[in-house]
Amino acid sequence: MAGGMRMNDRQMKQAMKKMGIKQTSINDVTEVIIRTKTNEIVIRGADVVCVEMGGSKSYQISGVETVRELGAAGEEAPAVTFASEDVDLVMSQTGCDREKAVEALTATDGQPAEAILKIMSE
Repeated sequence: MAGGMRMNDRQMKQAMKKMGIKQTSINDVTEVIIRTKTNEIVIRGADVVCVEMGGSKSYQISGVETVRELGAAGEEAPAVTFASEDVDLVMSQTGCDREKAVEALTATDGQPAEAILKIMSE
């Protein structure tokens, strides 16, 4: 637009409608995953906007991304997401190694007390 004129939101929506462009927000998005042959790009709590134009849809995604590698068969590699304090607590209370502590935390959905009980009952 010449002369530094700016369009307000209402004018922008009207112009987009005339061009056959429809833009809608997708609510309550918890996670977006883009999977390649070697990894996944994960965006949690993403803001997603769908733009429809000429019979096709495009998605605009914004948020903080995390990249995680996939296993050999294209499956997600196990990601350790436990707090180091939880792993250390399980190790100190049971005398086990880190691998066993993580295994127990995985089996108990990340609950340190249950993981300790699990190891001690074996």
